[in-house]
Amino acid sequence: MVLLRRVIGDTLRAQRLAQHRTLREVSTVAKVSLGYLSEVERGQKEASSELLSSICDALGVQLSEMLRDVSDTLALAEAAPVGVLEPVSDLAGLGELDRVSEPRARLSAHDVVAAA
Repeated sequence: MVLLRRVIGDTLRAQRLAQHRTLREVSTVAKVSLGYLSEVERGQKEASSELLSSICDALGVQLSEMLRDVSDTLALAEAAPVGVLEPVSDLAGLGELDRVSEPRARLSAHDVVAAA
């Protein structure tokens, strides 16, 4: 099962890392505690719409853009056969967020379609 809070957290983290920014920097600008932002990024807390808007503002991205990335990731996860795309955190790099370089391998939208 795909958890929305995990996909949102992964998407926010990918945006922050793509900008080479720290949790502390973003939490200060967003006016949210560092610990709470960390929990949101790890998918442990459900963020309110107001909080998501503040975090997106701090990251300089539109809330609608972030939610579109989340929606695209969810659509790919829902279309994939069960077990093909576990864990959900591996889906965060799909779509616009592919530009984030992380040490682990990322799936592309092509890989997801090919696996289906």
